[in-house]
Amino acid sequence: MKAHFLKENDFPSFLQNLIGGMKVIGPSAKKQKFVFRELQSPDELRLDYDVTILPPKKAMFPTKQELVNFKENRIESSIKPVPQVLLGVHFYDVKAIDMLDNLFKAGHEDRNYLANREATTIVASNIRKVSPRAFFASVGKDVSPKGHDAFLTKVTGGYVYESLTPKGDALLAHGTFAPATDGQVSEAKKVNEKPLSECPEKIKAGSAEVAKKVREAFGKTKMWEDLSRKCFSCGTCNIVCPTCYCFDVQDIWNLDQTSGARCRSWDGCLLEDFSKVSLGAGATENFREHRNERFRHRVMRKTTYLNEKLGGPACVGCGRCSIGCVPDIADPTKIIDRIMEA
Repeated sequence: MKAHFLKENDFPSFLQNLIGGMKVIGPSAKKQKFVFRELQSPDELRLDYDVTILPPKKAMFPTKQELVNFKENRIESSIKPVPQVLLGVHFYDVKAIDMLDNLFKAGHEDRNYLANREATTIVASNIRKVSPRAFFASVGKDVSPKGHDAFLTKVTGGYVYESLTPKGDALLAHGTFAPATDGQVSEAKKVNEKPLSECPEKIKAGSAEVAKKVREAFGKTKMWEDLSRKCFSCGTCNIVCPTCYCFDVQDIWNLDQTSGARCRSWDGCLLEDFSKVSLGAGATENFREHRNERFRHRVMRKTTYLNEKLGGPACVGCGRCSIGCVPDIADPTKIIDRIMEA
């Protein structure tokens, strides 16, 4: 790791140089909330955000993605990645991207995701404002973020830029950096530790204990019915989650009926049709027909099913599901408390 320092007055020109040379995606204001989107000017960047509506995974795994296009007997890939910088990612979202990297590489690797991922330079940044439903300090504490190329921390008089990879080193050419002092590095460390004590929500038990208890609760149908009673099956908790990676694939035909495209879009296990399969002759079967089964499946996926593969729970404590849930029943801390008490 190499630590560099960029004066506060020099940061806008650094960002302008990045925007002028490549695609830069960063957090920006959208009314009273924040979103990751392509920046057109340095003024649009808001590193003081608490949490974005959708996670930054959409930079590599778009909400709707054309995979191939076809015309008669010709088929051509639609994935044409361009170099991009994903700037201002909080550490919990870096952990989520690490998980997607792992899952999309497993088995038959998903080149549609990985092509965009390999073209992306990730610059993480410190958390300046903690989301009101965040619990990132108490979930997956043994799992550290590792997929970023650099880390940017606001300190007195400017920013400490810690370069972690050759990709991170390459961005130094766009700004006027100096070696960071020991004092600046020490301050950056304290700045990044502070939000861990400010999370408003907390999971009290460790990941292994939670995983064990949740598995044991699988057959407690009455409890799952109670937990899911107000669920709309809208799928919002899936769509805003940074670690969900399910998608639906459809062929979209043009009016000429000889050309079209194969596209995929985000999907979610809380949606009623997610588990519906065809039996042929117009018949279907839904193997998670009831909402309590779908609700249980989501909780199992986040706390238990993927732990061995990921080294911890498939949840990073961002709190987006809690914020997005209209009946306010998706909060993992409350669900886990209920299970642990039972």
